[in-house]
Amino acid sequence: MDSEKNNLSIVDLKGEIEELTIEPAKPTGMMSFSLTNISTREWIQKTRDGIQPWGQFVNTGNFGLPKTLAPLPKRVVKNIERFQSNYLFVFLGLVVFCILTSPLLLIGIGACLGACYIISLKNQEKKITIFGRELSLFQQYTAVGIASFPLFWIAGAGAAVFWVIGASFFVIMLHASMYKTEEEAEPFESVVETV
Repeated sequence: MDSEKNNLSIVDLKGEIEELTIEPAKPTGMMSFSLTNISTREWIQKTRDGIQPWGQFVNTGNFGLPKTLAPLPKRVVKNIERFQSNYLFVFLGLVVFCILTSPLLLIGIGACLGACYIISLKNQEKKITIFGRELSLFQQYTAVGIASFPLFWIAGAGAAVFWVIGASFFVIMLHASMYKTEEEAEPFESVVETV
């Protein structure tokens, strides 16, 4: 199959003409994921840049109870701002833990993703029609979601979601309230030994 090429002429600021060749995308048969939304890419980059070193995040020397309850809200807010990306990974870790420890939920997710993959393969060959009406890809994915709802209900997905939210809130608030902020950290005191 010969690929069609479209040539466009572009005039740059100097008045020179440049040729730009555009080739249509070829179906590869594999699912691909690309981030075309610039704000999504910026958010992911900001999150990656915001990750504090994990050694610092779990350093037990930085944990301690506040002397009074008055600075606790300020401590929690500062730690959530500082460790926001780390807390996101804690949340994702709890999600993975919950899915892996629930075999029915794992089977349900696998079945749902498998059905979506089969739909994407079938749509590359030819569009799916029901009662003479062609269904869009969105409609097919919606049907899979609706059909998998009872399976997720039986697997206890609702309980899993609330467990992940509750466990994440508990772990994050415990860390944020116990981790000393930079203002509270005691300055390094050198120990002088007499010989």
